[in-house]
Amino acid sequence: MTMYKRRLIREKALQALYAYELSKEPITDVIANVFGELKSQKDDFEFAKKLVAEVIHHEEEVEKYIRAKVAHWEFDRIATVDRLLLRMGICEMLYFPDIPPKVTINELIEIAKTFSTEKSGKFINGVLDAILEELTSADSIKKTGRGLINESPHPEQPHSPAPRKPVKGK
Repeated sequence: MTMYKRRLIREKALQALYAYELSKEPITDVIANVFGELKSQKDDFEFAKKLVAEVIHHEEEVEKYIRAKVAHWEFDRIATVDRLLLRMGICEMLYFPDIPPKVTINELIEIAKTFSTEKSGKFINGVLDAILEELTSADSIKKTGRGLINESPHPEQPHSPAPRKPVKGK
């Protein structure tokens, strides 16, 4: 049995959201088509379904965060994939208490590099970092266990210590 990595599941969620966005087919049909092979992996399938459901359910709320951070952009000109990745990121920050925000951001940057434009990774990073800062300042992010904002990374991402800054005069 193949165990899917979270990044692959997020990629499937992105594909489902993209298909839904373009086709406006019932989401149950889209999920059946895109997530078919995930059904044998119950936890992976449930995570993917929940992520898609949260993005769709909270679309208006999440769009407000995005619009506030990209006020100098014409919102409709932002690549569809980038908008979907931003929605996914905000939903993971707000509605997935066990996933650290930095893991979410890093994963979505990598997905953007694969599925979107050359500059999308930097764009996704900048917008999600700004939204994370806003949500953190407003105490809107509720994380539990290893998902606390300032704790070590989630097990799906290896921990690498931050480089030390040189001390002047030594």
